[in-house]
Amino acid sequence: KVTASVAKYNETIERMSDDNRIPSPTGVADNDDDNNIVKGVDNAKILRVTESNNDSSKVEVSVLEKERQQKIDAEPKFYWADDEEPHRRRKQEILKKHPTLKKYMGNDPTTKYKVLFWVAFQLLSLHLLEDAPWQTWLFCCYTLSGSINHMMTLAMHELSHNLGAKGVTQNRVLAILANLPMGIPAAASFKRYHMEHHKFQGEDVVDVDIPTEFEGWFFRTALRKVLWCFLQPAFYSLRPLAVSPKEPTRWEFINIACTIAFDLMIVHVWGISGLLYLVLGTLFGMGLHPVAGHFIAEHYVMNEGQETYSYYGPLNWLTFNVGYHNEHHDFANISGKHLPTVRKEAAEYYDEMPHYHSWIKVIWDYIVDDGISPYSRVKRVTMENEEIEALRARGGLVK
Repeated sequence: KVTASVAKYNETIERMSDDNRIPSPTGVADNDDDNNIVKGVDNAKILRVTESNNDSSKVEVSVLEKERQQKIDAEPKFYWADDEEPHRRRKQEILKKHPTLKKYMGNDPTTKYKVLFWVAFQLLSLHLLEDAPWQTWLFCCYTLSGSINHMMTLAMHELSHNLGAKGVTQNRVLAILANLPMGIPAAASFKRYHMEHHKFQGEDVVDVDIPTEFEGWFFRTALRKVLWCFLQPAFYSLRPLAVSPKEPTRWEFINIACTIAFDLMIVHVWGISGLLYLVLGTLFGMGLHPVAGHFIAEHYVMNEGQETYSYYGPLNWLTFNVGYHNEHHDFANISGKHLPTVRKEAAEYYDEMPHYHSWIKVIWDYIVDDGISPYSRVKRVTMENEEIEALRARGGLVK
């Protein structure tokens, strides 16, 4: 009976593998598409052999694996992983070897002073450029306003992790302050989605940092990828509303009200050109701009098998060290100020890992390399659709 059951089990596995309905039990992907990776999974987790009264065997596939395969079939050109995101496990390993890193966990009290300084600098820029020629105005809008407002998006990033002050409320208030010179409300919503990006990195539908199927299908030529880079602000802000919409909370209404009030003040004092300087600076800085290279550098698969990348170049000085992205995902409760120390003390983990020294080159490679596109992201399915809907019903991880 055992021999017959095993034979029946193997026959069923082979038939299902040939049909591409589950990954091969050998761990080799059945799909020949070079743009798609489907690793073999532990069949013990997704298949179980049960004996019925007539001694025959039946193979049952779990709900999670059925849904996983459906999602892979619907969007086969992404990289699909069958394991959990790598950072939680690596953090545990590093802390065992380097427990002294715990002393760097917590907020950086200098963040609030940086935010105040650069918000004030933007207002000073408006005054100094009030009567400037349009060529000077436009140049400063791209270089100065673009860089500073992008820096403020990364201040919002730090504050979304509560790394700028001791209390949650203080961090929310500081994030809204950092958001003001951008001219577009974003801080409150960013926090809600960004927490899910960390907790559920790569999770289909949940991690809205990953481009949509449409983006992968349409923006596949060099010229279209240039356009995609220009439109990054639109995709970054509108994609979450399309993929995983959330009911707005009181903090989002506060964020909107503060931004409108600030914008009206800018128009009253410096006119519509003053508001354009701030808003266009935000769009320039998040579009085809050197500091915006981190959007691509952080998680686009440039080295097969790796889904997070660090950047160790000079633009970290303007971006709260967000380039230390493996270090950040491993230790999201350590501020950007101390991430270079994390790399130094755990050098055996980070130095040999593929990384970048130029965000400009990352953008160039993304545009000209036919093998890199919005599809070049790792996706995973570790939650059933029912779990995802329950998360949405609760308003997400953070309200």
